[in-house]
Amino acid sequence: MAVKVLIPTPLQKFTNDQAEIQCDGATIAELIESLEATCPGIKARLCDDSGKLRRFLNFYVDSEDIRFLDNMETKLEDGAEVSIVPAVAGG
Repeated sequence: MAVKVLIPTPLQKFTNDQAEIQCDGATIAELIESLEATCPGIKARLCDDSGKLRRFLNFYVDSEDIRFLDNMETKLEDGAEVSIVPAVAGG
């Protein structure tokens, strides 16, 4: 199942400077494993040591925040678009 993943600029060093990658996965967790197979080293930037998504990254599936869906178990349809968005703090 092909999914389009939008990669933020700070992580593009793992994707050969590509802003968009096609990967496979039925869930976000499977997609991250597919990303790691294609772009070695990216998983460590996306997940902490326990395998959970890092707090400063937001994942969206077709513009829906996965925190309000099923987090890492959020289902992905063929052709879905996943955006990885670094959190921005201000003050």
